[in-house]
Amino acid sequence: MSIAKVIEFSSSSHKGVEDAVQQGLKKVAETVKNLQGAWVSETKVITDKDGNIKEWRVNLRITFVVE
Repeated sequence: MSIAKVIEFSSSSHKGVEDAVQQGLKKVAETVKNLQGAWVSETKVITDKDGNIKEWRVNLRITFVVE
């Protein structure tokens, strides 16, 4: 039998959504073992006054197996 746990965190990138997700997963993988998958539960952009995107932000929920 295995037990999985889900945690939620936020990540950001100036490049785009995919980079924000990838950078967040890499950072979490430094301290969490047995990552199994992730859900992007929310996407947000930070803009300047002219409507240009300055930063992408994502909220992620990841699943990992507890040893």
